[in-house]
Amino acid sequence: MPYSSWSPRAVGQIERDNYLCTVFRICLNSFFNQVFNCIFGIPMSEQITKIGFLRLHRIILVAFLFMLFGTALELYLLEHYEDVQQLIPILCIGFSVGLLFILIFKETKLWEGLFKLMLGLSAISGFYGTFLHLRANFEFEHEMRPTETTWKLFIESLSGALPALAPCSMIVLALLGYSYLLLLKHKK
Repeated sequence: MPYSSWSPRAVGQIERDNYLCTVFRICLNSFFNQVFNCIFGIPMSEQITKIGFLRLHRIILVAFLFMLFGTALELYLLEHYEDVQQLIPILCIGFSVGLLFILIFKETKLWEGLFKLMLGLSAISGFYGTFLHLRANFEFEHEMRPTETTWKLFIESLSGALPALAPCSMIVLALLGYSYLLLLKHKK
């Protein structure tokens, strides 16, 4: 029925139907909340919050583990272990995995502090790796185009032979680990 042909009576009927639907939803919600409370001893809204929290906890843990193992595998396949400086992200990932498994089974302030320190070192290694990649690309571009301006060389070095922003994945990895730590603290 088009809006222009609505009569005041039809509008009143729609408003009453909406009111009845709202009352029905409230009663139904209250009923399910009471049933949930009888079965589990917890109001439904709190149970849903706990279920959502556990899902979020698992999702972040799985994402963090996926990032750890995926980044380590990528670094191995790229043979990113020829130099001591190239070993830094691999060592950060290895120690992070070890501390994570210790933290999963034994949550103490010592292990949380060490894990937080390792996450900080991982983030710093990401910034340092980005600097090293950009510097190597910049030097290569400077050798190829010695008369080019510094800004153009910098722009070209962002898409150079070495992936300049790839080490930033270590920063994302540290942020994921830190969000996992925050969820652990919230769980307590």
